[in-house]
Amino acid sequence: MRFDIVTIFPDIFTGYLKESILEKAIKKGLVTVNLHNLRDCSEDKHDGVDDRPFGGGPGMVLKVGPIVRCVEQIAAEASGEDTEPKPKNAPKVILFTPRGTKLTQRKVEQIAQNDHIIAVCGRYEGFDQRVIDILKPEEISIGDYVLNGGEVAAMVLIDTTIRLLPDVLGCQESHHDDSFSTGNRLLESSQYTRPRSFRGHEVPEVLLSGDHQKIAQWRLENSKKITEKRRADLLKDELASDE
Repeated sequence: MRFDIVTIFPDIFTGYLKESILEKAIKKGLVTVNLHNLRDCSEDKHDGVDDRPFGGGPGMVLKVGPIVRCVEQIAAEASGEDTEPKPKNAPKVILFTPRGTKLTQRKVEQIAQNDHIIAVCGRYEGFDQRVIDILKPEEISIGDYVLNGGEVAAMVLIDTTIRLLPDVLGCQESHHDDSFSTGNRLLESSQYTRPRSFRGHEVPEVLLSGDHQKIAQWRLENSKKITEKRRADLLKDELASDE
């Protein structure tokens, strides 16, 4: 999977790309992450990429020209590259905005079907509407709150999607039982490891029994209890889907 990240603060990603599972995936050639400084596509002598909003109001708005030029340039270069395997489809363009579709596990699974994603990180008061009208991106929000910019959201998108790629996780089955995964509307059950006892808190005996059927049943019931207590809406969704 290839990610092209458009941002005015590419250095934010420096440490992120050199740690943990993502670093290993990049070294294996399973994931490519390219950073593009939006200011490089400015035609302003001062490399400006934002301006005051028409009609007045606080803050600044990201200009249409630099973003459209940058995304189109990335797409054109990708289509002309002599690399294997060739992208199956045109790049999927994503904008991170508070008014976008909320990023859920189901949405992640849909996005992960694409092998090339161009993600544009917003800043200030957002994007000139013509960016959306011309590029027709998918607008994504990672939650009902406002960030200083889309860079953190881009990291969230990368983290959630690469987990679904073959050979990225040490155990390929790891993500199937994750909370919110397709076919699993329950939150994950409680987990325990050594020591068996700590300050009077004991590991449930069933997990030490070696009886895999009983362990699976305990985990299912535990998941249901946790989901009912913390996210009852997920159980309602499950019942609705069965009707």
